[in-house]
This record gives sequence, structure tokens and C-alpha cells, in this order.
Amino acid sequence: MTITDTHTHLYSEAFDEDRSEMMQRALDAGVERFFIPAIDSTYIQSMLDLESDYPDNIFLMMGLHPTHVKENYKEELAHVAEWLAKKKFYAVGEIGVDLYWDKTFLKEQQEAFAYQIQLAKKHRLPIVIHCRDAFDEVFEVLEQEKGENLFGIFHCFTGTLEQAHQAMSYNMKLGIGGVATFKNGKIDKFLNQIDLKHIVLETDAPYLAPTPYRGKRNESSYIIKVLEKLSSIYNVPEEEIAAITTENSKEIFGI
Repeated sequence: MTITDTHTHLYSEAFDEDRSEMMQRALDAGVERFFIPAIDSTYIQSMLDLESDYPDNIFLMMGLHPTHVKENYKEELAHVAEWLAKKKFYAVGEIGVDLYWDKTFLKEQQEAFAYQIQLAKKHRLPIVIHCRDAFDEVFEVLEQEKGENLFGIFHCFTGTLEQAHQAMSYNMKLGIGGVATFKNGKIDKFLNQIDLKHIVLETDAPYLAPTPYRGKRNESSYIIKVLEKLSSIYNVPEEEIAAITTENSKEIFGI
């Protein structure tokens, strides 16, 4: 059983004390493919080091995270463009809009989002979307940029069934992680109305640990709990969920 974690920050400082042990636990659990989203330029070296340590398992993305869109965002976007031009990445992400922490840079976040979508189209790459308290603002940009060359993953999808259909209308798969296991997560109530061909698995480690680890540091091996939950929601064996979602990830990332 090959499991794909389509979104995990394995270079995070949260793993500095036990990264190799954490990686081994994930590999032992059957997680063989790890897709690594970017945050900003300060993390690039850590990402490259991780790829160097696990060349058969680690697949990097490049992008500027919306919470890191600040006064210097144009300089950061120049780094993104430069790296995409000189090295192989598997997606542009994570990118989008986040209004949970701060609304100061909404205009700049949307501008950075649109620009990075255009970079993804130029390099024929998928995008990986971060959206928090900002569905309308994200959909506004996607509506401007929609087309056959726009595709990717709506990471950590936490919206309604209607919003799920809207995301899928822009050629997005839904990234499902620990929230599906939460008592108040809500998405578990309607997920079985969405065909599995639209779903990929993720952890967002070290964030959003699934039940029973909620509130603790998340890690990629905990994706097993998400797999178990989806098996229950869809009434399909875990092996089948793993196989379908891994195939979906191959369709998106091209590997």
C-alpha cells in the first residue's frame, strides 16, 4: 500500500530534534511520497537539504505563502520566479489568501496569488492553494485565471459542499487531512457526496494533527488516521483509498 502525503512541511523547525526518526515512522507506515510546500525564501535551503537526504521520496514545491506576503513581497516573488526558472519543482505552492491572522495585505496577497498562478501556467505546473477565512477572495482570483491550464489542489479544504463543487470547477482536487477527523470538522458530513477521484490525502505536518493527536505536533505517519476516517466515510477499504488518492496525486503532480 503506497500512501501519498500531498502537503507536509517536513523541513519545519518542529522536526529538528528527530527528523530522521519521524521520517522512518512515516516510511514504515507506507507513506512513500511526500510533497513539500514552500513558505518563503528563508526555508529554501532547508527544503533542498531534505530533498538531498531523501531523493526518492521528497518532491518540492516553490511559492510564497500568503501569510508571508509583507512589505517585501515583490522581492520574495522574484525569488520564486528565479527558482522556478532554474530547478525542477512539482507545483507552485502553497499560495493563496489568508485573512485569519491579518487583513492588512489583502490586495497584495491577491496580487501575489495571481502572479504565482501565472508562473505555474508558464511552467505548466499545478498550484497548491492555501485558503483561510478567504473563500470569496480566493475564488475571485481563480475566476480571473480559470482555464484548462489552471489545475492543482485546494489544500486543507474546510469549506461547504457548495464551495467544494466551486473549487472542483477550477480543476482543483480537494486536499483532505486531519480536519476530517475532528468532531466539529463538518466536512466529514458531506465528503461521501464527492467522488474519490477529486480527493488527495495530506497532513500539513506539523500542523492540524488528526484525532487522537489533535493539539499535538502532527507528522506524516499520522496520515493513517485520515486514511482510516475516509475508509469509514466512503465505506471502502483503506488500501483502495490509498491507491485512488495516490493515483490522483500522480495526475496532479505528474510523478
